[in-house]
Amino acid sequence: MDTTHRQRSWPVLLHWMLPLRCLLCGGAGAHGMDLCADCSDELPRNRSCCARCALPLAIPAALCGECQRRSPPWDAAWAPFRYGWPLNRLESRFKFGADLAAGRVLSSLWQRESRPMALPRQILTVPLHRSRLRQRGYNQVLELARPLARELRLSLCVDAIQRVRRTEAQTELDAVARRRNVRGAFALREGVALAPHVAVIDDVMTTGATLAECARVLKRAGVQRVDVWALARAGNR
Repeated sequence: MDTTHRQRSWPVLLHWMLPLRCLLCGGAGAHGMDLCADCSDELPRNRSCCARCALPLAIPAALCGECQRRSPPWDAAWAPFRYGWPLNRLESRFKFGADLAAGRVLSSLWQRESRPMALPRQILTVPLHRSRLRQRGYNQVLELARPLARELRLSLCVDAIQRVRRTEAQTELDAVARRRNVRGAFALREGVALAPHVAVIDDVMTTGATLAECARVLKRAGVQRVDVWALARAGNR
């Protein structure tokens, strides 16, 4: 076994050898995860939401007001969680703190949730710009997408969508600025083979600006149906 393989395997071996511990409260983990049953029960499930954009709704409805007024450029959305406590703590640790254990918990949670009735043929990921990937060291969306694709037995195309220019971080921008920030930021890799039905994955969907821009690129390329998936959906547009 070469040195690189041993370095990659060691954290995995430790994960299976050591007792499971909840990453949120420090209690005993449950259901094969570093998350206890009580903290798991507190996670904000997105069970009442818009069928088109997955926006959390106070009362059940087929579509939110915004989607009734103007349809988004994608066809359907799936976000099994609402972005809030304590899920946002795990997501922040994974995305900004390089906490891969938190990423494993988030991935496991996503795989265990109910899934869309109509599955795509292919999963695509929202890309990071090269400079941000070098800075962070990994693409958190890809780390979530790989095990989900295996669980659903779907093809994963990791470089179909490319970020052709660096954009500002969306976190501090309002909805209008977010749309302007990502306009023209994505393109398809030359020669990529796309299925007629695909899903684009992101970790968190807030206004949907990033996923909308990706969906437009795919629709212009002739993809018949584009779904957007996110682990969590924020409650504001």
